[in-house]
Amino acid sequence: MRVRDLLFATRNRHKLAEIRGLLADLPIRIVTPDDLELAADPAEDEVERWDSFEANALAKAAWFRARTGLPTLSDDSGLCVEALGGEPGVRSRRFAPDSELGRNGRDAANNRHLLEWLRGRPDAERGAHYRCALALIDDRFQVVTSGRCDGRIVHEARGSGGFGYDPLFVPRGFERTFGELPPETKAAASHRAAAVRAARPWLTPVVQADGAESS
Repeated sequence: MRVRDLLFATRNRHKLAEIRGLLADLPIRIVTPDDLELAADPAEDEVERWDSFEANALAKAAWFRARTGLPTLSDDSGLCVEALGGEPGVRSRRFAPDSELGRNGRDAANNRHLLEWLRGRPDAERGAHYRCALALIDDRFQVVTSGRCDGRIVHEARGSGGFGYDPLFVPRGFERTFGELPPETKAAASHRAAAVRAARPWLTPVVQADGAESS
């Protein structure tokens, strides 16, 4: 079967690694805007301006699809903390103010900011879940799938694996954070893995669009 190019609309190397691993069994070559030498455009930051993961993922997929013509997959994901009314939610990537970034980067600043907001909260009030929406646009259809992973926020960062809020998030049924768990465990249990599983029936016609042929 011909290997087809699928654009994954991200410049986040961590998300790219997870998606490539989750779709490694399909005859798809996942490319990124950087692979295509598509220069970063300030307008990209304005695409994800909606108040739902699904709307943001779809808007980003449409934006990159229009610029490349390729079948496009896009992710919008984040952490929702129950005690904070679902925050940071769609603001997860830019939760901490720029003034708090420091030399360790945005992930570390976001984690510190979240811990400060939850300071003094007991374990019973630290419930949270990760959400992921995946949008897929081809020349025949567009679809959005979603995935969720429930868990809780610990009192201090643990582990150096994963990215984002992973060192603070313990998925339900585990005692270690995503930052401590092996990558293959996260790949099976994560919100992104659930969204990819839901998207697989829609990826099949993308793979087969040019028909089967020997390689």
